[in-house]
Order: sequence, then structure tokens, then C-alpha cells
Amino acid sequence: MSEHLLSVKDLRTSFVTDNGEVHAVNGVSFNLDAGKVLGIVGESGSGKSVTAYSIMQILAGNGRITGGSVEYKGQDITKWSARQMAGFRGKCCSIIFQDPMTSLNPVFTIGNQLEEAILLHTNKSKAEARERAIEMLTLVGVNEPAKRVKQYPYELSGGMRQRVMIAMALACEPDILIADEPTTALDVTIQAQILELMQELQKKLGMAIIMVTHDLGVIATICDEIMVMYGGRVCERGTADDIFYNPKHEYTKGLLRSIPSTERMKERLVPIAGNPINLLNMPNGCAFCSRCDKAMKVCLDYVPVERQVGEGHRAACWLNDLALKDEAEALSAAGKSADAIQAATGWVKNEAGEWVFDPVMTEQEGGSGSEQ
Repeated sequence: MSEHLLSVKDLRTSFVTDNGEVHAVNGVSFNLDAGKVLGIVGESGSGKSVTAYSIMQILAGNGRITGGSVEYKGQDITKWSARQMAGFRGKCCSIIFQDPMTSLNPVFTIGNQLEEAILLHTNKSKAEARERAIEMLTLVGVNEPAKRVKQYPYELSGGMRQRVMIAMALACEPDILIADEPTTALDVTIQAQILELMQELQKKLGMAIIMVTHDLGVIATICDEIMVMYGGRVCERGTADDIFYNPKHEYTKGLLRSIPSTERMKERLVPIAGNPINLLNMPNGCAFCSRCDKAMKVCLDYVPVERQVGEGHRAACWLNDLALKDEAEALSAAGKSADAIQAATGWVKNEAGEWVFDPVMTEQEGGSGSEQ
């Protein structure tokens, strides 16, 4: 079996602050193959952007990778020197940042900024770099590219600037493109155009894409796999059909309930209760426990591991953990009471003597369940 283009294993990233250490990424793992599109979705503070910045090693000065590995074509780039990483960025992996309004330097022309990226990572002359800049602007659908290279960012619309950012990211033909909230600052019409452009370029150039967003609607049609993050951890991963039509994590279900739909215009949107997790004080158990209305006592004390819930579909939720049934049977054999077994595992015997999953709910902020 051939190696993956990119393989992230148990990645951990922290930031040192005056209030303590912020654990922004806590054991994230995934593989990305050539020509595939991975979507990473979650609320602000879920760790999705920090995961992307960790791959590129462009963290803020107080941030550092504290564990795990990032393998590019079999080589762990977390061990590379600053010079090696400078070559990796742009040539092997490029990134499009969130806001095209502020990502371009206002005092340099579009051409100057495109040429700089090309000259830095290739052996082209300045004249060849200018030709390449015009070629890339043409590729991303910028009209009158020979004129645009002489203009400054303020002379272009937001959608046009984002096209320039895409052109800059692709100028050196990277294997991987990371798009960090590429449509957030754009209106809906321009969003659709940019997403369509990225799909066309991905198919034409055969590159892999990591799409980072808080909007499930953005990645519904473009991604081969979707990874849902919360509290710096992966909650669930699977195909778009898995995530949208058969979600297995309560956080994923909450995200889906909060999406407006023309089919449910008379229904009130249901937000996820409670406040986002404090990354300075991570809980012992599931990161989503304090906001989950189906939380069990086991969720408070133990971090759920990802388990297969379908072909290519995995989720980290105790509600899906049938292994607890074995523990329940062992506790029963050891003479533990039914209430104790139910509290510890969520499993209890019904009147027919069959094991059924009926978790004991916890009283907590964000949860509507009560202890039985």
C-alpha cells in the first residue's frame, strides 16, 4: 500500500499565556491522499485553524507543537529546520487565509506580490515570474490580468482579492492547498463562485485540499471526507453523507440543527446550549460533556476514543461505545447493583433480562437530562 501524501498523527499544540497553557489541539490524527479534499469543521476555538497552522508551522510566537508528528510523503516535517520549512511552504503546501481584505500587502502591486512568491520558490527570472503571475490570474478567472498585476489591492473587490490569494497559493504548483475559512468575508454569491473555482482547480491540477470552516454548508459538496472538531479533538469523521444524514456524535447533530433550511422555515433554529469549552481547563472526560443533553457519568471522567460506527465512519462518543456492554456484563457477574452498572456504563437489563442501552443522565449546564 502506498504512503499517504500527508499523515498527521496524534498532533498536539499548545500556547503559553499569562493565564496558563492553552491546549488548542489535543491528539488530532488524519490522512490525506493526493487529489482528495478533507473538510475540517467546528465552532470558533475548536482547534481547526490551529491544526492547519501547525502543519505549516506558522504558529504565533507563544505556540508550539508539543507532541505527535506531521508526515509529508513519509518524512516527519516537525523535525525539519526553518530553512527546510521555508521551502515546504508555497512549493509543497500553500495556504489561503481567512480575510482577503487584509491578507494582501496594501503598499505593493498585485504583480509584485505574486512575483515574490514565484521567485522565492522557483528558478524563474523576473520576466518569467511576471508571465507566470499573469498566467495564474487568468487561471483563477481574473479579467484583464495584464492590467491587474499593475494595480494595488484596494483597487480590487473582495472576491477579486480572494482570487488573487488563490492564484498566489497555486503559483508554485503545491501538492496540498490549505483553505482557512476562504469564503467567510465574502457575500453568498461570491462564496459560491470561489467554491466552484476551487473545485474546478482541484480537478484540473489534481492537488489535495484541506478546507477549514465553521460552515457545514460550505463543505457539503466539495469534500471527500469531513472531520468534525471540538475542544481540539476529533469528534467524528466520515463522508458528507455520513455526517449530514447519519451523524453519530451529539456535537455534529447540534451543528446540523443550527443550519437554516428552506424546508423548515417555520421552525425555530436550535442552538447548541452552553458555552464553548475553556481550553485552559480541559475536563477529564469528553470535551462536549458540559453542553450535551445526553451526557452520562462516564462522559465526565473518561475521554471517548474514536470507534467505527460504519464503513469509513468513525465517532468518539460513549453513546456509540458498545464495548461498555462487555463491562456491564462483567460488573453484573461481579455482583454489582443494577443502578451502579447503569451509572457506570449506561447499560441495564430490562424485564426480559436483555441488555439495553439506557444511560443515566447528569445534571449540568447545557444538559437537559436529569439523574434517574
